[in-house]
Amino acid sequence: MTFLVVVTENVPPRLRGRLAIWLLEVRAGVYVGDVSRRVREMIWEQLAQGYEDGNVVMAWASPSESGYDFQTLGANRREPVDYDGLRLVNFLPPDNPAP
Repeated sequence: MTFLVVVTENVPPRLRGRLAIWLLEVRAGVYVGDVSRRVREMIWEQLAQGYEDGNVVMAWASPSESGYDFQTLGANRREPVDYDGLRLVNFLPPDNPAP
């Protein structure tokens, strides 16, 4: 079993309802749970099929150097990058930078 966190933004209500079957929604769009790898992968498939115009990040404990791993779906200013085996986040510039 692995601790899992899923954060959603602007996803359809039906996808949020599906997530609530396996995970506890502790805040709007924030889900947590302790699931097996197989269930985590099944949840990811559900997310990939249903996020539409929204965005999603899923993070879980792993035996990596950082102790966690994560993956994302949809447009977001935060872009995952691999840096010498570490998964980090690169911030893209805002769409409308201030003059």
